[in-house]
Amino acid sequence: SETNAFLPLNSVNARAEALTPRFGASLSSLADNEEPDLSRNPNRRQSLQKLSFQVIATLLATKAGVASAVMENNQKVFKAGESLGVEASKVRFVEAQKALDYLLDNYDDIVAKGGGDNVRRYLGTVGTNSALYGISKVLKELQEEASDIVAYTEAMNDFDYSLGATDTAVYSANFVEFSSAKTKPEAFFKDGLREAKKMQVYFKEMAAELNLP
Repeated sequence: SETNAFLPLNSVNARAEALTPRFGASLSSLADNEEPDLSRNPNRRQSLQKLSFQVIATLLATKAGVASAVMENNQKVFKAGESLGVEASKVRFVEAQKALDYLLDNYDDIVAKGGGDNVRRYLGTVGTNSALYGISKVLKELQEEASDIVAYTEAMNDFDYSLGATDTAVYSANFVEFSSAKTKPEAFFKDGLREAKKMQVYFKEMAAELNLP
């Protein structure tokens, strides 16, 4: 299933760190050898091609791992009537920002692979795997931590509005094909992307008020 394919973020980081020295050393050694003696290495072209394929495969695998990581929610689970706590909320805030950034950077691919419901999974409005799941509660938890609570609250309310607007737009795209409406699904996905970009702006405004990266 999709959930089982997700990798924890620490696993992705560890894998990337393990690969960096190996490929970094190989590439730097090639760069240092400005005038290689091909007569002593007749298979150099094959070796370079093999290395290139390895680097490309590694980059693709790392990208897939990052996609899994942003959908792997390992933080404290919400419970009715229980506060998440400031420190846990700050962690969730930062992870949610990363999840939204990934959604925006890969929006077309995410739409192509699963339509509106797939976007909603990354948005945290379908399922509980995304770091954006329950984000409104997280933002509310951090309200008293803001340096300017008025500015933070305005950004938080705008964020919540755009979150709802994004969800509504991509959800509507699921059904427009089968309705008598003349609007095409692409128009709804475009609206959803526009609102999601606003979410990113409001996220940055709130992060500044919380002194978070």
